Amino acid sequence: MTDNLLNVLLALAPPANGQQPAPWYVQMFPLFLLLFAFYFALWRPQQKRAKEQQDLLKALKAGDRVTTSGGIVGVVVTVKERSVSIRSADSKLEILKTSVTGVSDKTEVEVESSPSPSK
Repeated sequence: MTDNLLNVLLALAPPANGQQPAPWYVQMFPLFLLLFAFYFALWRPQQKRAKEQQDLLKALKAGDRVTTSGGIVGVVVTVKERSVSIRSADSKLEILKTSVTGVSDKTEVEVESSPSPSK
């Protein structure tokens, strides 16, 4: 029992060669550098994309061409608080706003729907 206690006390003693341990900020520098890199590589871009998605959903209006997370492409008919009604081909669907992943302008819909000139 006393041998174990003696080993523990000797392990807590300063090094025999007299070197001082590095200050805490020098020891923690790699951790700070890693956190800094993670912030700019992962967290910040994710927050930026979430804000852009939120702004996109707030700006939805009737006539916008939207793409859903399920791959449905349609034109917005009405916008409600939590949902959006879209018309896709011959069907009218009501989807949650959160499933909208992309919005195209109203002018692109008009250009696509206009007949192509014949030769």
